Amino acid sequence: MAAVDLVAEFPQPAGAARWAEVMARFAARLGAQGRRVVLVTSGGTKVPLEARPVRFLDNFSSGRRGATSAEAFLAAGYGVLFLYRARSAFPFAHRFPPQTWLSALRPSGQAASGLLSLEAEEKALPGFAAALRSYQEAEAAGTFLAIEFTTLADYLHLLQAAAQALNPLGSSAMFYLAAAVSDFYVPVSEMPEHKIQSSGGPLQITMKMVPKMLSPLVKDWAPKAFIISFKLETDPSIVIDRARNALEIYRHQVVVANILDSRRSFVVIITKDSETKLLLSEEEVGKGIEIEEKIVDDLLSRHTAFIHDKN
Repeated sequence: MAAVDLVAEFPQPAGAARWAEVMARFAARLGAQGRRVVLVTSGGTKVPLEARPVRFLDNFSSGRRGATSAEAFLAAGYGVLFLYRARSAFPFAHRFPPQTWLSALRPSGQAASGLLSLEAEEKALPGFAAALRSYQEAEAAGTFLAIEFTTLADYLHLLQAAAQALNPLGSSAMFYLAAAVSDFYVPVSEMPEHKIQSSGGPLQITMKMVPKMLSPLVKDWAPKAFIISFKLETDPSIVIDRARNALEIYRHQVVVANILDSRRSFVVIITKDSETKLLLSEEEVGKGIEIEEKIVDDLLSRHTAFIHDKN
C-alpha cells in the first residue's frame, strides 16, 4: 500500500510526524554505534466504530509477549524501538501491577526537600530492584525508545514511520511484529459521526479487510531488514500451513507459529526451509523462564547468519 493510500484510508494520528523524527534520530544514533536495532510491536489495536468513537472492536492481546521479548533483546545488546498499545504490558514493569507495589512500598521517613523516599521488603517485591535497574540502565544508555498507539490507524502510521527510520540500517535492523493487529476495520467515510443508538435495534456492521502491511514493509519500506511475523491460531491442524503460506506470499524471513492455548509454553519457528520447535519444560516453568527468552535466543543466531549472508 502506498503512503497516499494509507493516509486516505486511515487518518494520520496527531503527533505522528514528531514521532517519526524521534524514531529516525534514535535509529541513526544507534546505527552509528554499530548496534543492531529491533522494532518490537506489542499489544492489540482498537478499531473505532464511530467517527467520534464510543464503541470499538478490540482483541484479547495483553502485550506480554512483546514486553518480555523487548527485555530479552535489550539484554542481548540490541537497541529496542518498542511500539506498544497504550496501557498494555510494558517491559520490566508488567510483572509488578499496581496492586503489588501499592501494598509493598511505604514512605521511609523524612526525606530531603523535594524528594520522596520509599522502601519495601525485598521478599514483598521479588525481582523489582533488578527490573528497575535494567530499565534505568537501558534508558541511560539510550538503547530503549517506547512509543504508544491505541487505534489501528495509529499503529499503521507509526509502523510505516518506524520502518522508514530503520531502513537505513539495512540488515542490522530487525522487525519483530508481535502486535495483534486487527484484520477488519470500518472506513472513515462509512462511520456514523455520533454514537450508534441502541434504540435503532440490532446492530449490523460491514467491515473491510485491513491491508496487510507485511507486503509494503518487505518490498518497499525496509527491504533489507530481517523480518519476523507471528501467526496465532486456535486450530493446531492449520497453523503450520498458514505460517508457510505467509512466508510464500510476503517473502520475509521467519514466522513464529503458536496456538492460543499453548502460546506461553510452545511455539514453532518457521523459515523457508526449516521448522524448529521451542518448548518450555516443567522445570523451566518452575524456574520462571519464559518462552520469549527461547524465541529471542533462537532469532539472535538467525539474525547473525542473515547479516553475514547479506554482507
